[in-house]
Amino acid sequence: MKIPKRFQPLITDGLVDEVIRSIMSGKEATLYVVRCGTAIRCAKVYKEAAKRSFKKAAQYQEGRKVKNTRRARAMEKRSKYGKQQQEETWQNAEIDSLRKVNDSGVRVPETYGCFDGVLLMELITDSEDQVAPRLADVSMSHNEALLEHAVIMGFIVRMLCVGIIHGDLSEFNVLIEQDGPVIIDLPQAIDASSNNNAEMMLKRDVNNMTRYYASFAPELSGTNYADEIWSLYEEGKLHPDISLSGIFKESSQPADVDTVIQEIKAALAQEEARLARLKENK
Repeated sequence: MKIPKRFQPLITDGLVDEVIRSIMSGKEATLYVVRCGTAIRCAKVYKEAAKRSFKKAAQYQEGRKVKNTRRARAMEKRSKYGKQQQEETWQNAEIDSLRKVNDSGVRVPETYGCFDGVLLMELITDSEDQVAPRLADVSMSHNEALLEHAVIMGFIVRMLCVGIIHGDLSEFNVLIEQDGPVIIDLPQAIDASSNNNAEMMLKRDVNNMTRYYASFAPELSGTNYADEIWSLYEEGKLHPDISLSGIFKESSQPADVDTVIQEIKAALAQEEARLARLKENK
């Protein structure tokens, strides 16, 4: 096939030897099958910001920290350099998230680096070494749906335990390889502790997946994994190997407002005492 211009620097540098074919074009990138030496891999070519159709990007980028102050200022001013850095930050966020999620025990594609807006990663294949289908394109039995749903809920929990929420998880962002589901597409992944939309996005991810699997296993429609997972996370009780029930009941016990106020006052008093000591020691 004709080599897309975005690949030329990678071919010149010997990172890619052949562009075999395109797989699909999505709202943020186009995927290709490429050959790197003797290995067959996947190349994700990110679209320019003006050509991306990913909605509400700012909502996903909330809370992302940029260590380089010059870069951060340029991004805030939306200068030409700032826009370029914004793009690099968006692209690097995916490779950082994929590596962190992979280390947590979640099945995601292995990454080999991002070069000039092209992410090289593992090509996920099925039992016949063909490109693995999306979850949306496969059918399954009742028992398979229950088992896969449990795996996906486990993946979501493990991601949350390392502070990451996918943010756009659905049957279109999961591939099915021979050994089960593989989560893909994480450039919009958010930090659970610093994004104000974290709870909403986590619950949306969980409900999207549960809704899809419920079309094969109807009893899943009566579960509430979203509230269960988030509640455990907020209480500090969530851990990677936790056993979920899918059952959640709102607490009927009234909040102990007086105790909360007393704790706040105690914390303020401690801080005032600390500041006073510092002033005395000067």
